[in-house]
Amino acid sequence: MHRRLSSIRIAIAFITFVALASCNSPYVPKKKGYFHIDFPEREYTRFSREGFPYSFEYPVYAQVVQDSTYFDSTPENPYWVNIDFPRYHARIFLSYKIIGGKAVYKVKAPDGSYRDSIGTNYFDRMVNDAFNLTNKNDIVASSIRDSLIRTANGIHGVYFKVGGNAATGRQFFLSDTNRHFIRGALYFDATPNADSLRPVQDFLQEDILHLINSFRWEPSGRP
Repeated sequence: MHRRLSSIRIAIAFITFVALASCNSPYVPKKKGYFHIDFPEREYTRFSREGFPYSFEYPVYAQVVQDSTYFDSTPENPYWVNIDFPRYHARIFLSYKIIGGKAVYKVKAPDGSYRDSIGTNYFDRMVNDAFNLTNKNDIVASSIRDSLIRTANGIHGVYFKVGGNAATGRQFFLSDTNRHFIRGALYFDATPNADSLRPVQDFLQEDILHLINSFRWEPSGRP
């Protein structure tokens, strides 16, 4: 009996020592884990619709749909489309404008509110708008980088790469500077989180770059 009690005391002392040692050990937080994502092989098809002033290639795992409402506003012409990626809850908004054409712009009133005003789509104005829309992410962006676009098809523009928890981490615009102007922006139907979205965003970035490099202005388009 005496030996048994001694064994129990030794066991309790050992457990107590281990507990105290573990309490004094530095806390090491577990790394956040995210679901593994299997991406499909890249394959592209061409979007070329009668009457449209442009064409491009997009992935077969995406869908091109006509944009009937753009953030609760009505598109100014029928050439605004969305490229949807249902599997990733992602969408590329493509908004087309005719340089020199008329459009509704938001004008800030003295009281701080905004009102609609008919304005002209000047090239310089639309370029400034593209930069301003990107720079709106300044508060949450860890970086904003822009690079000039010049493709083998003679397409020119600017590509924006926004780091951090921005609502849209990839944006661009393309133009011939005298007639056509199109802006693209990638959005996710999710709360912006750079870490969790990075794998999908990096994957879709290649599709955006392919879209840009395959993009063409179509002379048979209506505008």
